[in-house]
Amino acid sequence: MSVLEATAARLISDAGDGAPPGVVLGINTPGIKASVSAGHRTVRWEGDVRHGVAAMTVETYHDLASVTKVVATTTALIRLVSAGLVDLDSAVRRYLPNFTGDATVRDLLLHRAGLWEWYPLYISPRQVEELPRRYEPRQERHYSDLGFILLGRIIATAFGGDLERAVTELVTTPLELINTRFAHPAGEPVATGARDDRIEMTMLDTGRPYPVPHRSTEFTGWRQHSIDGEVADCNAYHAFGGVAGHAGLFSNVPDLLRWATALADYEEHDVLWQPDVAREFFTAGPDETQALGFRRYRLDLPGETVTVLGHPGYVGCAVGFVPGRGIALALGSNRLLVPGTPVSTETLFTELLTTTSTLLQ
Repeated sequence: MSVLEATAARLISDAGDGAPPGVVLGINTPGIKASVSAGHRTVRWEGDVRHGVAAMTVETYHDLASVTKVVATTTALIRLVSAGLVDLDSAVRRYLPNFTGDATVRDLLLHRAGLWEWYPLYISPRQVEELPRRYEPRQERHYSDLGFILLGRIIATAFGGDLERAVTELVTTPLELINTRFAHPAGEPVATGARDDRIEMTMLDTGRPYPVPHRSTEFTGWRQHSIDGEVADCNAYHAFGGVAGHAGLFSNVPDLLRWATALADYEEHDVLWQPDVAREFFTAGPDETQALGFRRYRLDLPGETVTVLGHPGYVGCAVGFVPGRGIALALGSNRLLVPGTPVSTETLFTELLTTTSTLLQ
């Protein structure tokens, strides 16, 4: 058994009733190109007991959830900024006149625009542009789905079409991401994303982690079935038809590695973007762990520590790359299909980073 296979096996067995039923791990470096899968992509439930039904494969499609923020939204903005169609330091209301406040595009990308972290837009009649701020802008980082929903709208405005077409023409087609699309997977097999809408219903009814003024009884469209081939995120699914700047993409590990390799080798793609613009997006902002759109992680290599840029997704995927070093990493899992508390995507991705460090020693 290879080191990567051993990690995959450990991830589905060592976390008790919080371990995901299945995972896919992928690494592309100048010396290593490997992808492995373990466990099951979907399960059958008997009460709170799960039974694996169909095997997870490397080619399995996954709901990317917040990985959409970097693969679609941030990458599209790198291209639009490079083309002079979006200015990072322009006010959001330049592109979205109904936006209230003085936040800039850069503020949204850094999660420092003072926005609510989350809000049930499928219940609220208010547009996201018109929601009141929760914090003072530019004072602290507050990770916000709403900010990336707004960035998706900015992309559509600047591109002159809808978000799905913009991402197709700016990102997935030129990077040959043939397995990546909004709203539904491009094919089979597909990993089940969630048991149903119970997680978001609980968020509303408990007011945790965000005390929004709504309860689950105010919405009648809740899904009571397993989420297979549908976007799990309720704002993306119920409010935006599966196409939004914060969530909605489906893809698989081979395509995520293809995307991450292109970003790692960003200087070789100067027909798509200006390398100096890409470098600006890769640079840490006021918060060391946050760049423009990208999360920043540490990866220990022989004699040095480098920065991995990427993002996790709530359903169980993550992706990362090291600019200029040809290192690309991808994770797929169905971590929400558990009877206990799910292991976090961050924990799963940290295990992949640790394994990568071991392999590159």
